[in-house]
Formats: sequence, structure tokens, C-alpha cells
Amino acid sequence: MAGHSKWANIKRRKAQVDEQKGRVFSRLSRELSVAARQGGPNPEANPRLREAIARAREANIPVANVQRAILKGTGEPGGAQLEESLYEGYGPGGIAVLVETVTDNRRRTTAAVRHVFARHGGSLGEAGCVVWMFDQKALITAARTVDEERMLAAVLDAGAEDLGPREDDYLITAGPGDVERVRTALEAGGIAVKEAEVTFVPRVTARVSGEQAEQVGELLEELDALEDVQRVHANVEEE
Repeated sequence: MAGHSKWANIKRRKAQVDEQKGRVFSRLSRELSVAARQGGPNPEANPRLREAIARAREANIPVANVQRAILKGTGEPGGAQLEESLYEGYGPGGIAVLVETVTDNRRRTTAAVRHVFARHGGSLGEAGCVVWMFDQKALITAARTVDEERMLAAVLDAGAEDLGPREDDYLITAGPGDVERVRTALEAGGIAVKEAEVTFVPRVTARVSGEQAEQVGELLEELDALEDVQRVHANVEEE
């Protein structure tokens, strides 16, 4: 029985990893399609697409999948029309929540997002109700292979606003339009970029604890698991 149990656990963990990997592939594919539709299929002339391709490579998405997603975005016959939406709402304890989606059916996505908020003690709000509590920032994670002085020299002229050394890497903050400039500066200096994205950073945070913290965790986890959701942001700070 012990052997059977161990094998079952291995299969379950593998299924979870495969599901998570599939979710990442799906989200990045949608991002590639939207970027190609908005700015064209040439990454040299489309910074958003260039960044999406870089993230797809980091996630080991096959080149053929990347090409298909770009073709879909530029009008490949039979491809669904994708649309970006930003949902705003409140979670337990009054925390602010932003949900970025890419969907081919806004009505379906709105209903799904609203249902998850309601299930976990939150509520979907009107446009503009909480987005003012966040700033859009580029966050770039770079390998900590050089000292801080050299890292500063590499990124400051490229538009970096802040540099935070961590145990194994550096976290660089920049304006949303400077992510590609910072990435290029790092790579030109021989510094490997681990991750780069434009995201929402809360201006102020709200604290939750105990049962509310559990509710918030469940809310954010279930929102993130929705098929059409790209990213979930919240101004939560657990005590």
C-alpha cells in the first residue's frame, strides 16, 4: 500500500505540475496573440511582442507554438478574436483586487470573475474603483553575478527607478515603457535576465489576518486559476 500511495502522490504532483505548465503556456500564448494584433507581427517594431517572445522562451514554449500564437493574433483564419479586460473589486477586509484577462467571450469571463468574488466574501466593482491604488511598473529580475555598483551603472541610464539586491538576484523597478531598455542594457553588460514584466504595484497595502487571510488566499488562488485570467494583483499584506 505504501508503494501504491507513493506512486499516487507522484502522479498527483505530476498532474499539478502539468496543469500549471499548461496554464502558463496558455497565458503566454494569449499574450503573444494580443501583442501581435495590437502592434504587428514584427518583434523588432513591437516592444510588447518582443517582451512576450522573451517570456515565452524563458518558459520553454516551443517555437512552433509561439509562431501559431502570433499568426492567430494577426488574423489567421478561424482564430477567435481576443480582447483584454481589467476587472476591479474588493476582497475580504476591503482589500483591493485587480484581475487582468484576455478572452474571446467577455460575458463569460465577467460572470466567472463575479462568481469567484462572491464565493469568497468579495465583490466585483465598477471600473476605476480600485485601480487608482496601484501604479504600473516594470519589474525585472536579474542574476546577481556582478556587484551592486556595476549593476547600477548598467541600468540607471536605461530608465531604472530602483534597485533592490536580494539573496540570489536583483529586483529592478522601472517605468512600464522602459522594460525593454533595461533588459537590453543588462544583456549588453553580460548580465542574465531571469524575468521581466509590467505589473501593478500597490501604493499602499491593507493587512489581513486569521480567517480573513485564508479567505483572501482562496479568493486570489481561485481567480488566478480561471482560464481567461492572465494576472491577479492585490494590495494585501498578511500579518
